[in-house]
Amino acid sequence: MSNRQESQASVKRYVLELCSLPDKGEVQACWELCRLHNNIGFWVVWLPTAWSIAMFYHANATVSGLTCLRIAGIFVPLCFGIKSLIMTIDDVLDYDIDAMVERTKGRPLPRGSITLGRAWLFFALQVILGLYMAVTFLKSKTLRISIIVWPLYIIYPTCKRWMDVAPIPLGIMFAIGVFMGWSELSTEQELPWTTLSAVYVSCVFWTIAYETVYQHQDKVDDQKIGIHSPALFCAEYTIPICTFSAAMFLVLITYGGALNGHGITFYLSVLAAAKLLLPRLVQTNIDIPEDCKRLFLGTPRIGQISLL
Repeated sequence: MSNRQESQASVKRYVLELCSLPDKGEVQACWELCRLHNNIGFWVVWLPTAWSIAMFYHANATVSGLTCLRIAGIFVPLCFGIKSLIMTIDDVLDYDIDAMVERTKGRPLPRGSITLGRAWLFFALQVILGLYMAVTFLKSKTLRISIIVWPLYIIYPTCKRWMDVAPIPLGIMFAIGVFMGWSELSTEQELPWTTLSAVYVSCVFWTIAYETVYQHQDKVDDQKIGIHSPALFCAEYTIPICTFSAAMFLVLITYGGALNGHGITFYLSVLAAAKLLLPRLVQTNIDIPEDCKRLFLGTPRIGQISLL
């Protein structure tokens, strides 16, 4: 057999292997790539969207509660899809770093449960399904808003290689639902940009607070590897910086609620969220990984209380 024939046969085998049906181990690997065993990522994507829908309902007496619940329900699979897409591409682009970090070396790619080629294929299938769902279920105006952050899906996983403040683009990406929820319900072209922008920026500050603390779990490995990290960047100033970020989250979401005409129930819920978030944040020991993880796992509860 000539070299050309051997090369063609090799390519054919690779394509057949790439396109073959997954076995049980690969199905489990895909489940883990999507983080379907841990749905905090879903909450931090869906909650800003749900806040926006609740704000629209409060500001528009003509819209029914059932309509708002229906739209909120439509965003559930979409937000699960976005979260899964982000988690998959993060693992694909970071597989080499994950292999050197104690917390992440057991993920599917570093442990060899799925090949890089098959992981890319799985990502491509998610993109196709996600685009189909977005085009099918969302208004064109809402879809155009979401397109603004699409490049960040690819850029964000690379951020730790070249910047110290990766939680900022993460927050910009996660919080886009603040505009999408209102847009999907609205029949007008113009959105209340000032009101929604206040809530949007509050979400970015919220992301900075919980994600920076979360990154302290990996700071020892990150320092050994020599990659950028918000935990290493903030160092001993982490808690003051994150407390400021959390306070800005609370102030700006309160401001957005005030601009939207919310009443005492809203302010009490933000107060309850503050009472849960700020003391827990101040008491977190950034040198104890379990402490950092505990704060992170409590993140959805803060958003759920605010939604109430």
